[in-house]
Amino acid sequence: MSAYEYLLLMGACVLITLPLELLFQARVYRRWKSALWAIVPVVLVFSVWDVVAIARDHWHYNERFVTGIRLGDLPLEELVFFLVIPLCALLSYEAVGTVLTALRSRRGGGRSHSDAQQAHEEGRR
Repeated sequence: MSAYEYLLLMGACVLITLPLELLFQARVYRRWKSALWAIVPVVLVFSVWDVVAIARDHWHYNERFVTGIRLGDLPLEELVFFLVIPLCALLSYEAVGTVLTALRSRRGGGRSHSDAQQAHEEGRR
């Protein structure tokens, strides 16, 4: 396993979930400020948690599997993980919400997809 495989895996996670933004109208990238408000607290809490755990020798990262780039004691790969996985989760959540709203509107028969999307947007505010 190379030191860059973990970063490549994180890149693959982003690429795999990108169609959710484009095809299922997840609108996470389009509303990047809202996404930041959701992701930044996760990054901060888990980064502090990891730094404390590393300092207390609760865990460590094998140098063979990380690039060696660190932010303090935190390996770059761990920080990237804390950014990418919540982003992918948001994309998945929003895409599922869009699909479910569209399905509900079809069952109801009265609203179009754009009406369903608008109702979904209003429900998220």
